[in-house]
Amino acid sequence: QLQLVESGGGLVQDGGSLRLSCSVSDSAYSAIGWFRQAPGKEREGISCLSSHDTPQYIDSVKGRFTVSRDYAKSTVYLQMNSLKPEDTGVYYCAAALFAAYCSVVETSYNYWGHGTQVTVST
Repeated sequence: QLQLVESGGGLVQDGGSLRLSCSVSDSAYSAIGWFRQAPGKEREGISCLSSHDTPQYIDSVKGRFTVSRDYAKSTVYLQMNSLKPEDTGVYYCAAALFAAYCSVVETSYNYWGHGTQVTVST
């Protein structure tokens, strides 16, 4: 069973940067997704990385967030720049076992991490 552990969250000022890490226990997955849940809102998919390292982003983070993978470390990163208060939330990574392409839809993913809190202050 795959285990995912997020890290790198914290408190940052408006306009600041953070890099989230998602450590995956096994390489037997095809795609990784990043999701976030803002206070009082539904969890939303924000980015993903396919097995071919093709990324996708939702419009609100495009140009500010970058997803990447370090195979040697079994870790996927989400570099977040120009952070805004509306980026505040709990960030989760998730792994899909069988996916030709990545998706920001929750039901595409089989395993989830427990999340890491990101707070962007004004």
